[in-house]
Amino acid sequence: MRVVLIHDFLTQYGGAERFLQALASLFPDAPIYTLLFDEKIVQKHFPGRDVRGSFLQSLPAGIRARHRLLLPLYPYALGRFNVRDFDIVISSSSAFAKGVQRGLHAIHICYCHATARFLWEEQEQYLRDNKYGAITKMVVRHLLTPLLRRWDIASARRVDVWIANSATTQLKIHERYEKNATVIYPPLTKLDHTMKHDAHPREYFLLVSRLAAYKKIDVVIDAFTILGLPLVIVGTGPEEKRLRQRAGKNVIFHGFVTDEELSGHYRNACALIIACEEDFGLTAIEALSFGTPVLAYRKGGVCEWMEEGRTGEFFDTQTTMGVREGVRKILHNNKRYDRAYLQEVASRFNEGEFRAAMLLMVSLHEHGNRNA
Repeated sequence: MRVVLIHDFLTQYGGAERFLQALASLFPDAPIYTLLFDEKIVQKHFPGRDVRGSFLQSLPAGIRARHRLLLPLYPYALGRFNVRDFDIVISSSSAFAKGVQRGLHAIHICYCHATARFLWEEQEQYLRDNKYGAITKMVVRHLLTPLLRRWDIASARRVDVWIANSATTQLKIHERYEKNATVIYPPLTKLDHTMKHDAHPREYFLLVSRLAAYKKIDVVIDAFTILGLPLVIVGTGPEEKRLRQRAGKNVIFHGFVTDEELSGHYRNACALIIACEEDFGLTAIEALSFGTPVLAYRKGGVCEWMEEGRTGEFFDTQTTMGVREGVRKILHNNKRYDRAYLQEVASRFNEGEFRAAMLLMVSLHEHGNRNA
């Protein structure tokens, strides 16, 4: 059975790309198709793999970097992928990859990280975050969005088998596309757990995230400006310049870090903070694997496994006050967290179980009816 993998983009390295590494290891001969890719990311994280970009990859680098301008072209670019000779198509999709057109007798299995929230419930937030002008907003709302929404619904019908990364995503798939999905949690990232603690561990709070407006990092920065506690931020993104200008001296930005450096940050943090609704929240599991509790906004996939008072704490409003109250709870309960138990919870999301579940799902459907 010939297998092909489809992924939205390989222009950054985050949770979805770590997942793709685990998926690709199951099918070492499968080519990987993606709308756009960064050659450095491919060489470092997918060495030796056959990675194929869409026709958009041939555009000048300056245009590719302004990927939001290419949004209307993504459905067309996916339609140009020639994957009809493959027996099994597995898409790793947060928005677009699910829209690939498989061959007549192929099976399309979609692992869904998230439904396209920027097209639906979070569209107004998306427009505000990207600071579009009045004319652009009007075009997006009244011309582009209706077209993309119709494509989003129609492309979902091309999927034969749905897999969700959480019960949260499973519910959204059912509500939006009227499809049933099986939940298979993504595996815990392979990070270095062998290093010893630094001399002065657990000194700061940690935020590991793409620096985008919807991540609500500004709210966390404002809270820590008032609290005066140390905050370390790992990650890069379009909001980095603005957030640096907003931050006080107690907030340190580390930008992109290696996996070894990331392990050190997890190991020495008081707690990891997640301020937005994450469909799964892989960074939270990574933090637990180092015995580090989590302070999370009470919404999304993290609610499925978080044990308040044992693995961390919740806050209920994405406000400065909400984050501050959550930080106080973490500090108050700090000595009550059983670091060994946190690591045991993280171990439940292991790669072995993920591999077994995915291979079982493929084997169940590779000879079945593609419309099952």
